Amino acid sequence: MPSFESASVSPSRTLKEKRTIVKSVVERLRNRFNASVAEVDDLDSAGLATIAAVVVSNESRHADEQVQAIAAAIEEWRLDAEVLQVETELIDA
Repeated sequence: MPSFESASVSPSRTLKEKRTIVKSVVERLRNRFNASVAEVDDLDSAGLATIAAVVVSNESRHADEQVQAIAAAIEEWRLDAEVLQVETELIDA
């Protein structure tokens, strides 16, 4: 069962600063969780980034726990960014 999460963050003043922050968040999430992670929207906006993480599991409870842990990790790391919104979607196949 795939579970999808997207977090909008307000990271920086310039695109260069934003890309540095986003790259750090994406790499840390990939390394800590077995999830697919990418910046998926607001690519040309210096003040906003949308990062999505996808977890696939045969158990919906496990997938939900993983995306909740990912959201908590982003907020706990306090990486020069503010989490503005988190959306979670569980897809039951």
